[in-house]
Amino acid sequence: MAGNDAVENLRGLRITSLDDDDEEEEEQEEIAIGDDDEEEANDYVVLGFVKKPKNSRSLLRHFFPSKAGGLPAWLDPINLPSGRSFLCDICGEPSQFLLQLYAPEDMEYAFHRTVFVFICTSFVCLRRDQHEQWKRHPEKPSRSVKVFRCQLLRRNPFYSSEPPKKDDKPSGDGATLCTWCGTWKGIKQCPSCKKANYCSEKHQVKHSQLGHDYDCQRVRVPSDSCDSSLSGTITMTVELQKVACTTIWPEFKIIQEDESAFDTQMSEDNGSANSLVTRNRTDDTIMSLMKEFEGDDERKSWASFEERISLAPEQVLRYCRDPGAKPLWPMSSGRPSKDDIPKCSYCNGPLRFEFQILPQLLYYFRVRNDADSLDWATIAVYTCEASCEAGVAYKEEYAWVQLS
Repeated sequence: MAGNDAVENLRGLRITSLDDDDEEEEEQEEIAIGDDDEEEANDYVVLGFVKKPKNSRSLLRHFFPSKAGGLPAWLDPINLPSGRSFLCDICGEPSQFLLQLYAPEDMEYAFHRTVFVFICTSFVCLRRDQHEQWKRHPEKPSRSVKVFRCQLLRRNPFYSSEPPKKDDKPSGDGATLCTWCGTWKGIKQCPSCKKANYCSEKHQVKHSQLGHDYDCQRVRVPSDSCDSSLSGTITMTVELQKVACTTIWPEFKIIQEDESAFDTQMSEDNGSANSLVTRNRTDDTIMSLMKEFEGDDERKSWASFEERISLAPEQVLRYCRDPGAKPLWPMSSGRPSKDDIPKCSYCNGPLRFEFQILPQLLYYFRVRNDADSLDWATIAVYTCEASCEAGVAYKEEYAWVQLS
């Protein structure tokens, strides 16, 4: 079934929590398309907040989660991004998973649709990324923020056409993933133990430096002790860690709320009752950023931004895919013009703003507030207006970075 009926039938997947049965299921607003508007409108903006899941199973791929941190729940678990597409174009390191949003469209070929965002953890690369984005449509862009869109028909090889039940398990195996990062396809196998797989030579070296060579000796099966054809079925007394990297960000589910639900007259008590980040900390962060801005235009822009954000200071994401929607820019400088946003690489159609990621997310990831630590003012994500189906399973989209 396609069109509105198809989206409505899948609505339960987007608004139902799979957390503990003894608690009331949390409602999450559906990401919806509204009417044309030149400016971002309160009625159409959906805010994203992060919360630790009570049931981690709710973030498995067959529940079509929106999540931040941890490992990606790949929509298509087989045909992952390949080549150099998942590497930071500046330093060559594999990108780290930031977040993913499940945002299906009202069209048959995008019945399931998820947008994934990855980032290089080097602030040096992010600074250069900001400069590189001003080079209009270079043949070989150098970016440290990577965005991928994946979508599937309702009837597809990976999932049932019916909404999943709480006890369901993912059907079929996905691609072999990197032993180090658990994110990208493992295309290089450890020549010794033949159990560890890596997405890149860099991650193989990192695992080796962390002590894999020692673990490798313990899990290796001597060639003269068994038939090599049976080695894959032998139970080892020592197994390699599934994901060896210790710097993966903590995992959260993304809860969605309509911005219009936040009243400007909300009392301070009510506003802080559900607060994950204290208002004092938010105010301190804002004041420190204000000191960085020079000129009345920047201060006015930030004041306007802060006034809007202060309605729900814990928000980490703002979603609005309405035609003509724009990001809520913190600063007046560093905003792209229409010509700065490229065309879709697959259908040559226009890209449309879909959502922006706020720096509050870094607080939940426990990123230190040092001079050289990862930071941004906002990351605006643009995706193909038509959600075209041509090309590879994971289509690269576009991100515009504004630094403070």
